[in-house]
Amino acid sequence: MKATSLFGGVQVLQILIAIARGKVLAMLLGPEGTGISNLLIRPLQLITAATNLGLDQSAVKEISGKHAEGNEDATSRTIAILKQLVWVTATVGAVIMAIFSPLLSEITFNSQEYTWSFVWLGLALAFNQLAMSRIAILQGLRKLAFLAKANLYGALAGLIVTIPLYYFFKFDGILPAIVATAGFLFFFAHYFARKEIKKYPTVSTKTAFGEGKEMIRLGLSMSVSGIIGLLVAYLILVYVRMQGGEQEAGYYAAGIVILNSYVGLIFNAMATDYFPRLSAICADKKETAQTVFEQAFIGVLLITPIIVAFVAYAPIIIPLLYSGEFDNSVALVRWGILGMVFKAASWSMGYVILAKGDSSLFMKTAIGFNSLLLGLNVLGYQLYGLEGIGMSMLLYLMIHFIAVRIIVFYRYGFRMPKGFYPIFMVCLVFCGAAFGATYIATPILKYGVLAILIGISSLYSFRRLDAKIGFKTLIASILKKKKQ
Repeated sequence: MKATSLFGGVQVLQILIAIARGKVLAMLLGPEGTGISNLLIRPLQLITAATNLGLDQSAVKEISGKHAEGNEDATSRTIAILKQLVWVTATVGAVIMAIFSPLLSEITFNSQEYTWSFVWLGLALAFNQLAMSRIAILQGLRKLAFLAKANLYGALAGLIVTIPLYYFFKFDGILPAIVATAGFLFFFAHYFARKEIKKYPTVSTKTAFGEGKEMIRLGLSMSVSGIIGLLVAYLILVYVRMQGGEQEAGYYAAGIVILNSYVGLIFNAMATDYFPRLSAICADKKETAQTVFEQAFIGVLLITPIIVAFVAYAPIIIPLLYSGEFDNSVALVRWGILGMVFKAASWSMGYVILAKGDSSLFMKTAIGFNSLLLGLNVLGYQLYGLEGIGMSMLLYLMIHFIAVRIIVFYRYGFRMPKGFYPIFMVCLVFCGAAFGATYIATPILKYGVLAILIGISSLYSFRRLDAKIGFKTLIASILKKKKQ
């Protein structure tokens, strides 16, 4: 819970910085600027994933495993191998970005106007890969304080530079803002990683590829699945842009950022500690079941009041996060966020596949699930526009939950403890009731009912967490530590 909690201050500030960046972009450049920014970022993420060999994920497993054994020499050597490999992948990635820049510009914007923008994005790609390798080191060693600070300081520095770039250069400031943000993240991630590991052996490129075979093998399977996910996200964004233009792409991107970044930050916070911890004990079936249960329990209870609040006040929250021009994102967010309660459960179970190192199954499920997501999103948009994408996301996350539950049972004999499902069902009722209440015609009655549901769901989550982990005591200890 301490690793997952957003009450520690650092993650709260990180969320606020992300919101501030999105707000500045929306106010100064509008939905079109938001659309262009995301149309540049999506292919950047895609090429990054296609060239980093999945080392940012597989390295966490390798480093955490060596560190758990208490073998400092093996841990240091694994880190040295990772660093050497990433220098190669970052260079290759930047070159590939430059080579394919005309094609990326044509596919993304239906013109050659952004060719040089994609060339310069190669620099952001290199910074991102180098930063992710340092983040993987901190995560594998479970140095969560350093990890949080690296992300926070990098995001804050990026925001400080971004504001004048957008203000003075308007649309021309989008590209340098992306590159600068990546550069600052690398700087701070490298700084904190160096504080933890001051000495490590020198490893040649040939040796790194020789000794890092297992890391690369696992990473490649993870990379392939990650590429598929990013490719699908990119294709959907491009499809929306082709059908509705940059503004429509901006509305879609704003909704997805809320779902995956602001609300989804709770999953990132959990993953920081959860994946290495689960990897270290995955051989023990009983302990694995208990760890997954605890993570799903916390995830569902934490996210339920957030879902209810967003469903209730999306027409108010979205203009606050962006501007009044983004009302078209409301329906997408309201439908899509309902699926997050299913994601909290399926996400916790799905990490068992990763922790087991079952690369073949992981890749197959990634291909299947992402193909389903693409098909449902396209169908949803064709039928009901942006609201249809929200509907299709809810349907997809429901199917994903059922499918993952079946897969981990038949593959590993994993069952979620029975104590989880009554809590899960209560949280589903809260979310469904909030969504239903949005259709009440009388505004006073509608918002009164929604306010009551927010209060009850928050109280329920608080009491269940307090009964399980002493939530009040935990918050008091965090506040006391902050004062000191």
